[in-house]
Amino acid sequence: MSYYDYIIVGSGIAGLYTALLAREKGSVLIITKGSIDDCNTKYAQGGIAVAVDKSDSPKLHLQDTIAAGDGLCDPEAVEFLVSEAIDRIADLIKFGVPFDTLDGKIALAKEAAHSVPRIMHAGGDATGEHIETTLSQQVRSSPIKVLEYCLATQILVENKTVKGVRVLDCRTGSTEEYECTFLILATGGAGRLFKYTTNSDVATADGIALAFQAGAEITDMEFFQFHPTALHLPGVTRFLISEAARGEGGILRNTKGYRFMPNYNSKADLAPRDIVSRSILYEMQKTKSDHVLLDVTHLPSHLVTTRFPHIYRFCLSQGLDITKELIPVTPAAHYLMGGIKVNTWGETNISGLFVAGETACTGVHGANRLASNSLLEVIVFSKKIIEKTQMTRRPAVSTVIKKEKCYFLSGRKIPERVPSLNLANLQSLLWNNVGIIRSGEGLAQATDTLAAWERCLPKPSDRFTYELNTLVLSGRLMTEAALLREESRGAHFRTDFPKPSPAWQHHITFKSAAQREA
Repeated sequence: MSYYDYIIVGSGIAGLYTALLAREKGSVLIITKGSIDDCNTKYAQGGIAVAVDKSDSPKLHLQDTIAAGDGLCDPEAVEFLVSEAIDRIADLIKFGVPFDTLDGKIALAKEAAHSVPRIMHAGGDATGEHIETTLSQQVRSSPIKVLEYCLATQILVENKTVKGVRVLDCRTGSTEEYECTFLILATGGAGRLFKYTTNSDVATADGIALAFQAGAEITDMEFFQFHPTALHLPGVTRFLISEAARGEGGILRNTKGYRFMPNYNSKADLAPRDIVSRSILYEMQKTKSDHVLLDVTHLPSHLVTTRFPHIYRFCLSQGLDITKELIPVTPAAHYLMGGIKVNTWGETNISGLFVAGETACTGVHGANRLASNSLLEVIVFSKKIIEKTQMTRRPAVSTVIKKEKCYFLSGRKIPERVPSLNLANLQSLLWNNVGIIRSGEGLAQATDTLAAWERCLPKPSDRFTYELNTLVLSGRLMTEAALLREESRGAHFRTDFPKPSPAWQHHITFKSAAQREA
């Protein structure tokens, strides 16, 4: 059995950045189920939020983040995020990330719910891709060992301490175990739970299921962010149209050409994402249409093509010139605010198990993520993880998220008729019942169906069946959390409880059955 000081599962920005920091402290192994270039973060178009302008400050960034989080952000975690932002951006620049400049200064854009322009970007709308490419090149030229096309299937734990990980070689079907002192999960989000998503095929909540089965706590799963504007063209995979397009002056119109957002919120097109997504759905219902339109035709053509080159070229390849034509858009599943519960050092309740990136719940995002805080969260808390592993005297794990109530997955009644279990039916169930607008009846139906599916899951043997098992379990965690939360808050909206309630200003945390027995 091979041993490494650090084993990192996932090769997105969180995994690569953490690996590059860890390489200076010990031996490092990256395990990734695809190639090192297959990840979700390279599709991040918006950028990284950081207070560098004269009109801005970390305090203002903190206020905007907490306001977006709708009562559930952890102030300590947010303080870490905003106060260390500039230093971590400097680290990325040292690695060679080419952030855009204007007249010799870092170019800043504005996005919804930010008080001032503070979004740094690279390659216009290709920030994630530039960071991913830069970091992957660094990893490839380093002594870091990378296992591609290998899927982590089990976290090995002994006496509540990580010992290693079991891995399936997706090409040969063979399994192998690797030992480590520190295991860092950086497996990304859960967008493939939904029928319509901006996420790539790798976003199947692998880390959440692995951690839960190992005894880690999972929190805030009901808070999933739906991006308001994904390209809607027949036969074309949902393609993200960056929120920055509205930040630069883009306008949402219904299919009759009417600008509708001022009717829903005083911030109009720059209202928080959850409000914009719901408003679009309402407008689609009013006009009996399956999309709305994003208008950037009034902006200078050179601004559109240089600020959004990736979006412009992709749309043009589909026969749509966005400098002259309106963009058909609909909401799509985008980002998970919840995940594996960690403290401000990235620690879970299992000694030696750390989590970075979207699969972690640091307490930064609360009930609704402030746009472009996610890439910043990665680099700030990944640094914290490596710092923690180097402390000679590590105190007992103490998770940071406060005001929580803990639950176990409930025993559910089995419906008389259950749809057959396959990926398409799973994604449709979550989209229809656990999507942008929810109800108690729909959530209960989804929970019962997921529980029935979980009982008949096939024993996993390859990447597809492992991912299906993972999605069913993660879907249950998300759905039961949404059913428990009898209010509307942030990205979680229920028609039967349409307003926030002070009684629910706490986190919902799930523990595994093994923890209950212990």
